[in-house]
Amino acid sequence: MIKMSESRNLTHYLVNELGSAIVKGDYSIEDGLPSEAEICERYEISRTATREAVKMLSAKGLIVSRPKKGITIQAKEKWNMFDTDVLNWILMSTPSLESLRDFTQLRLAIEPEAASLAAKTANESDIKRIETALFRMRKAEEGLDDALDADIEFHSSLLLASQNPFFIQLRSFIETALRVSIRFTNQLKGVPTANFSDHNAIFLAVVARDPEKAHAASRKILIEALDLIEHQL
Repeated sequence: MIKMSESRNLTHYLVNELGSAIVKGDYSIEDGLPSEAEICERYEISRTATREAVKMLSAKGLIVSRPKKGITIQAKEKWNMFDTDVLNWILMSTPSLESLRDFTQLRLAIEPEAASLAAKTANESDIKRIETALFRMRKAEEGLDDALDADIEFHSSLLLASQNPFFIQLRSFIETALRVSIRFTNQLKGVPTANFSDHNAIFLAVVARDPEKAHAASRKILIEALDLIEHQL
């Protein structure tokens, strides 16, 4: 008998396999997915685990399963782009410059406002968290820390410091996409790490309780990244 934990693992394995295949275009909208019976046979997975995987993929907006009509692939516009699995599959399947541009445009709409809110509402622990991330970025310039992790921690800390529950809910989504976009924009700039002084400007504005400067400093970083991507396009 398959244990419950094993069944969950098999389900998540199948979700990842099918989800990444759909995003890569291995299955077309016209043809759809194989039937549940065919999926069971192909992946040697139980009918129960397969049905759970189909439900999870449906919840992510990738497919629709209807009786007698089979499993249909949804158009990309219906995918849940804020689902971290969906975003990760998109980014892992050789992200296009257009996808990186779209994501940076979203960041531009969110992060400067989050920085502005942080300057108004950040408490001592929030400021300490941002400062710790900034210190890691400084050490990364010296080769003593992971530059990407430090950069992501900084931006994530700003979202937390905004005290806005909707911005905070976006942390996992933004952290996932930053792993690709930051690495890419740093390559375009020809540098291995983010600009410490630009990020420090955000931190100093937050500490000074200056929302306008925090907003402008955050916007400056993102406009530069967006310009680099659009130049490549």
